[in-house]
Parts: sequence; C-alpha cells; structure tokens
Amino acid sequence: MSKMRKNQKPTTVNGLLKSITIITLVLSFTALIVGGYWIFKNQAPRPLEVIASDGTVVMTQDSIKGGQAVFQKYGLMDYGTVLGNGSYMGPDYTAEALKVYTEGMQDYYAKEDYGTDYADLSQSEAAIIKDKVISEMRENRFNEDDNKLYVTDAQVYGINQVEAYYREVFENGDGWGLKANLIQEQDMPETNRAYVADGDQIEQISDFFFWTAWISSTNRIGDDISYTNNWPFYEDAGNTMSYSAILWSGVSITILALFVAIILYIFYKYHFGMEPAFTKDSYPTFNLSKKKVTVSQVKSAKFFLLVGVMFFIQVMLGALLAHYYTEPDSFFGIKWIYDLLPFGMAKGYHLQLAIFWIATSWLGLGIYFAPNVGGLEPKRQGKLVDILFWALVIVVGGSMVGEWLGVNGYLGNLWFLLGHQGWEYLELGRIWQIAFAIGMGIWLLIVFRGIRGGLQKERDKGGLIHLLFYASIAVPAFYFFAFFINPEMSFTMADYWRWWVVHLWVEGIFEVFAVVIIGFMLVSMKLVTKSSVIRMFYFQIILLLGTGVLGIGHHYYYNGSPEAWIAVGAVFSALEIIPLTLLVLEAYEHYKMMKTGGVKFPYKLTFWFLIATSLWNVVGAGVTGFLINLPVVNYFEHGQQLTPAHAHAAMMGVYGMFAIAVLLYSLRNIVKPEKWNDTWLKWSFWLLNIGLFGMVFVALTPIGFIQLKESFVNGYWASRTSDFLQQDVIQNLMLIRAIPDTIFIVGVVILIIFIVKVMFHLKKPSYHGGDSIPEED
Repeated sequence: MSKMRKNQKPTTVNGLLKSITIITLVLSFTALIVGGYWIFKNQAPRPLEVIASDGTVVMTQDSIKGGQAVFQKYGLMDYGTVLGNGSYMGPDYTAEALKVYTEGMQDYYAKEDYGTDYADLSQSEAAIIKDKVISEMRENRFNEDDNKLYVTDAQVYGINQVEAYYREVFENGDGWGLKANLIQEQDMPETNRAYVADGDQIEQISDFFFWTAWISSTNRIGDDISYTNNWPFYEDAGNTMSYSAILWSGVSITILALFVAIILYIFYKYHFGMEPAFTKDSYPTFNLSKKKVTVSQVKSAKFFLLVGVMFFIQVMLGALLAHYYTEPDSFFGIKWIYDLLPFGMAKGYHLQLAIFWIATSWLGLGIYFAPNVGGLEPKRQGKLVDILFWALVIVVGGSMVGEWLGVNGYLGNLWFLLGHQGWEYLELGRIWQIAFAIGMGIWLLIVFRGIRGGLQKERDKGGLIHLLFYASIAVPAFYFFAFFINPEMSFTMADYWRWWVVHLWVEGIFEVFAVVIIGFMLVSMKLVTKSSVIRMFYFQIILLLGTGVLGIGHHYYYNGSPEAWIAVGAVFSALEIIPLTLLVLEAYEHYKMMKTGGVKFPYKLTFWFLIATSLWNVVGAGVTGFLINLPVVNYFEHGQQLTPAHAHAAMMGVYGMFAIAVLLYSLRNIVKPEKWNDTWLKWSFWLLNIGLFGMVFVALTPIGFIQLKESFVNGYWASRTSDFLQQDVIQNLMLIRAIPDTIFIVGVVILIIFIVKVMFHLKKPSYHGGDSIPEED
C-alpha cells in the first residue's frame, strides 16, 4: 500500500500543478485583456480638430495620424523615441516637443505681460509666468461631445514654435545623427487613408509630436494627473512624479520579499528541482559515433550556418552603432557608410537580425529534435526543411531590402506593406511579417510530423512530448499579435499590442520553450528523471507566466495607459525576478551533471552555454530589469542607456547564449565526432561572456547612471540631448566600450569559423523518408 502511494505521489502533484497552471494562464491573460480594454477606453483622445480661439483649425485628427505614419515610415523609432519608446541616440521627441511648446507659451506671456522674452524676466516675474503657463497647460479643453480640442492663443503660439523647430531639424538635420532632408515636405499622393495622407509631412510629424506633448502635460478629464501619468519629468510643464510611482515601488519590493520566502519554501518542501537519473557509478555513456541521423536532421545544419552569418552581421552593425555615438555622421571619416547605413537604419537591422538569428537557431533545434521524439523520419520531411530554409532566406533578405527602400522614400505608399513598418523590434513590413509567420507555420508542421508518433504513444496529454508540442505551437501563435497593429491605430494601443510580441513572445513564450527544451534534452540524455522534469516545468511555467504576463505592465507606465498599470506593472515585474533567481539552482545542477560526466562528456560546451544562460537570466533579465522597472527609477530613466544595458544582458545573455547552446547540441550530434574540437568553442565562450559583461557594466551601465542623474537634476529632456552625449565623460566611456566590443566580436568570429569548418564534416543520413528510428539503449 505504501509503495502504491509513493508511486502515485508524482502523478497527484503533477495533476495539481496542471490545474494551477491552467488557472494561472486563464487569470493572467484575462486580466491582461481586460486591462487592454481599459487602456482602449481611457486612452488619450485624438481630436477631430484642434480649434484656436478665433475658430481657426490648427490641426486635425488626420494630420496627427499622418504625422505618426511619417514617424513610422522613416524609421525614426530606430533613431529616437516617442513617449520614451524607441532608440536612444536621438532625442525623445515627446520631451523635446514639450520643452519647445512650454517655452513658446512662456515667451508668449512674457511678451504680452512684460514686453520681453521669458529668459530676460526677473525671478519673481518668471515665477508668475511659469505658474500661469502650467495652469493653462494642465487644463483639459477637449470637448468629448464634439470630439474637438480648444486651445488658447498661447498654446497656438507654442504649437507654431514646435512646427518651426522641427522644420529646421528635418530640413537641415539635427547636428548629430539625423540626415538633412530625410523627410520631404510632400511626397505622398492624395489618398483617403490618413496614414498616407498627402500634404506637408513635416507639418504632420510636428502635429504628432505636439499631440504627444499635449497628452503628457494635460490632466485627464476629472483627474489631477496627465494621460502619461506626468511623464516626462519637466517641472516647467508641471510634470512631476506621481504618488503612485512612489507607493507601488515600495509595495513591489515588500511583496517581492514576502514571495521570495514563500516560493523558496515551496520549492524545497515539495522538491521542484530536477532529480538526477544517474549516480556517479551509473553515469550514462555517450557514443556519438553510433548515433545515426536522418535526412532532415542533417539538413538542419544549414539553419545553423545561417545563424552564424546573421549573428556576425548583427554584431558588426552593433559595433557601427556604438561608433556612431563618437562619430555620428561617418565611420572613421568614411562618409558613404553613413550615407548607406545611418544610425536609424543600422539600428533597425541590428534589432531585427537579433530576433532572426536567435529564432533560426531554435527552428533548427526543433527540426533536429522532431525525429528523435517521434521515432520516425516522415516522407518528404527533407523537402519541407529545404522549403522553410529558402523561405527564411527570402524573408530576411527581402525585408532588409524593403526596409532600406521604405526609409529612403522609394516605396511611396507601400512603405507599410513592403518597407519599414516603423515599430522597434517589428521593423519588417507587413508582407514580410506575413511571410515570416507562414514560415513559422511550416516549421510547426515539420515539428508535428516528426513528433506525431511520440504524441500518439504518450497517453498523458500533459506529458513531456505534449508539453514540447504545446510550447512549439505557442511560438508562432504569439507572433500573431503583431498583426493587431495597423498604421491608423493610436500610439498607445499600438504599443499595447507591440509589447505582446516583444515581451510576451520574446521574453515569455521563448522562455517557456527554453525550459521545455532544456528539460527534454536532459531526459533524452538520461541525466534527469522524466517525472521530475515535468514537475519542474509546471512549477516554472506557473512562476514565469504568472508573473511575466502581467509583468508586461511596466511597459505601460508612461505610454498613455491608465495610472493603475503602474501598480500592476510594478508588483508583477518585481515578482518576475523570482523564477529567474531559481535558475541559479538549475545552473548549479547543470554544472554537477557536467562535472560528473568528466572529460568524456560530449556536450560540455552546450552545458557551459546553458549555465551562462541561467546566470545571465538572473543578472541581465532579473537584476538590471528589476532596477529599471521600479516606477520611481523608471520615471527618470525611461528611454535611457540603462535600458539597452538590460536589453543587451537579457537578449544576448539569455536568448543569445541559449541559442548558441542548442546550436552546439544539435551540431554535436550531426557532425562526425572525430572532427569536433571543443578548444575553439571554449575560447569563443569566454570571449563572448567577458565581452558582453564589459559592454554592459563597463560602458552602458555607468552612462545610464550619469544620464539618470542628469534627468533628475535638469529634467528628462536634458538627458536625451546630443550635448549630453558629447560630454567628455560619456565619450570616454564610449571609447572604452570598444575594448569589450572587440573581445566580443573575436568570440563571434571564432564561433562562426567553427560552424563553417564543421559544415564540411556532417554525418551521412541513415534514415530517409518513412523510416522508423529505433530507440537508443
């Protein structure tokens, strides 16, 4: 009887965990969708018309929408930011426009009341004008009944100053990294669609920038806080940090401390760690010479070659971007490189290729794994793999060409379909987006055909193979939300859906997929027990998605979403660090398994990169993410260099290192064992990690803290100017960054040379279409 109960215990626990997982997912996504509807209902209005006191129409809803389209069409989100979202070499256009708008109103009243410029007023006179302007700016004159915004004469003067300022910037360049005449006054033919409206594009983008300044400095109707929760920080406009940011920062840390204790207690009490399936005397043996491969598995190798090519190009673009901070309009005096690839264009490629090469590595792993899981090489599986590969090449190459043509104005009204869609991380045009989604659908078909036999044999619908299948489905499924964004959608709602892809797809679903894949790899190598991996997976997904789904809220603090998102984002973002911290324990378990295997363990470098993945998850995604996600920090930091410090540590440190780990695991099995040499890979491992550490903590983090102080002392706008970036201390740190960048690049080059070399020594396939693969002993 006692033995039966012992055997039933894992099943009972797993059943309970399955139920909790389902409940967690339902509640989390219900809350997120309801919260999204709340954002939709409470977002800042885009008035049908903006009316001056004399009845003149100052701007229209179409011109605001058109201005947002111009911002997207020319890829300006890959140069500067709007509402803190985008890239960080250029200014934040919201903060910049708010400053110009505010100073314009101050000058208007200074001339009207005192007959001089605001800068020439006495301290007491300036204080009177400042208070007058703040009071006028904070008052919401939007009429909900007729959907019109009524503005004062001083506001009209400020609006005109904004347009004059940006006409100068876009006609003559910004004196930093923006090309002169990037935006032509008129190059869009007449159409009835606002996002490609004809007319003066500079006027339109100025209207859009003003609108973002207006929503950031105007109180919500019936409230005492602006549509952006008083961001950006600028005292002259009355923008100061809200009480909510202070309160929920403290609450989030308090709740984190409580839940750390609770989760660790549960983790150890119910043994949610992986249990080894071996002892020191019964460690599994690996004879890779006898390990046979299928046609599709051998063909997966070219995906990893493509990974190497894209990784190299992406890293070289990153080096170019870093150089632009010290020489913004050329590359060591070579002008044609800047003319071909200015900062914004290079940044768009840098981000897109990062997603492409990491995703391609995972696609290759799925193709390799499928026959092993299902025990069958389906007919024509190799042809499907070839189709997917060339489709991927076309999507990558075609989207990059389209983006360049779109940003340079060669595609006209087709910019959104074929060119640069205009959203950071979602740069590729809609046609290429659709093609990418279809490619992931083909990949899912390949995986399903391969693992179908395993799914049929596994009776438990929550078993390991089923979990692998569910995680595979989620990869293309969650990319689907990218299609919810359209050009006429308000910036706030578009940003809501954009983070469904960037946060939930990249940071959430990829994380879940990684956990499942790691578990499956360890079980297939007979290193851990299957039951413990399943138990660990359910525990991890409860924590990852239970915190991560609503943790998306930290992206909604200041983009025009309701103030309540500060509470939601602060609490759940803080809790995200708990599952990441537990990965340190997982890293230690990986280390023990690898050490037990000794020198004969063939997957040593795979485990090295898995350990690095876990550690960077804690440091990059956890610690640096926790810092900038606290509302009291984020209020001053949003859109500064601490954000790319976190992004590099998380994107490369976690997803990049994991992508290399699975790449090495797959290649280790399809390359002839006698042609494999870990020495090259050891060098690459250390150079990549040392270079990344230096990049993040020697350069980006110090600059971020200097920038944070500048924002706190002089206002957010001051921390985003080119004058700030040209300070000696910043320039010196950027120059020092060249050292870790070079170390990292050498690590990349070594890895790529290794990949190219082993491509000439792949095993010959033993199993062809329709062949069954016998289970290994």
